[in-house]
Amino acid sequence: MAMPGAEIVARIKACIPDAEVTLTDLAGDDNHWAAHVVSASFAGKTRVAQHKLVYAAIGDDMGGALHALQLTTAVPT
Repeated sequence: MAMPGAEIVARIKACIPDAEVTLTDLAGDDNHWAAHVVSASFAGKTRVAQHKLVYAAIGDDMGGALHALQLTTAVPT
């Protein structure tokens, strides 16, 4: 079962309330997504730590309901 984009955004915002999330469905199947997440909470964190925060928001569904997530993160400018 695929994960709709709205659910991905909701989960990220639930864990990172100030997140600005831009999603792109890479294959048109709700299963392969690219996400660009911008949050002030990423300030001072390594890129790996930023990504871990986002993946934690998806939880155990990463690799299951959500097959692939190409992720970029940034701090607001």
